[in-house]
Amino acid sequence: MQPDQKDGKKKWIAVILVAVVIVGFGIYYFLGSQPAKEPVPVEQPSKSESSDMTAKPSPESVQAPLPAGRVALAESDDWVRKKSQEISPHAGWTEWLMNKNLVRRLTAAVVNITEGKSPRKHLNFLGPQKPFSALKKDEKLYLDPQSYDRYNLVAEVFSNLDASRAVGLFKEFNPLFQEAYRELGYPQGDFQGALIQAMKELLAVPVVEGGIQLKETVLSYWAVDDNLEDLSEAQKHLLRMGPQNTRKIQKKLREMVLLLGVPENQIPASKVYSAKNE
Repeated sequence: MQPDQKDGKKKWIAVILVAVVIVGFGIYYFLGSQPAKEPVPVEQPSKSESSDMTAKPSPESVQAPLPAGRVALAESDDWVRKKSQEISPHAGWTEWLMNKNLVRRLTAAVVNITEGKSPRKHLNFLGPQKPFSALKKDEKLYLDPQSYDRYNLVAEVFSNLDASRAVGLFKEFNPLFQEAYRELGYPQGDFQGALIQAMKELLAVPVVEGGIQLKETVLSYWAVDDNLEDLSEAQKHLLRMGPQNTRKIQKKLREMVLLLGVPENQIPASKVYSAKNE
């Protein structure tokens, strides 16, 4: 195999892994079953936004007839579901694959993350079984560290992916992702570029050690530390997974973005942070 072929293979590995981690991340955190009170209120994207999964294809996104053997995006669920079994035997992954519009949902979720928005609208199933909780300590309100355990499965699934099986799979899926990306209003855009941008967004999240103090508002909780409260909606989701899970997710993301050819000096550096409390 020539050097350029090896580099290409590494890039395909990284891209499919990125797609899968965002899926896994969405499965166990972004999806449904969220409590009425959370540290940060979530604004749902409107139907007019470009990342709406139900957006109709623009004239520019209309494709020529499909090549022989190519599955149409609108009919791709069964094919994607069958092929994706190769990536992981985990029960959570298998259950997620039973949903509809898999490629469109994932594409819209990736776009949401690049925009700093919550992708919950497109992944509204299979959420955490236990609710978010806060606790009082010395008359102050804090995010309950036990809430982090709801997302242990995310890191477990992601860290045990079979990368070698994912290589050829993404080569087959990529035209579908690209088509779905064009449907959302990016006729000239590159879905791989969107994945890299999403990775950088998540890699910029600090690993917070120690307690995170909250303040209660009429409808929700907010972080007392403005540096945490000012994070994007997507970044706050990763933050609430807790320091241990955040480290595991970011370690794998960093490996992937490097394999995609992004210079290390252009990747957000790892940052351990102690929350500022009153």
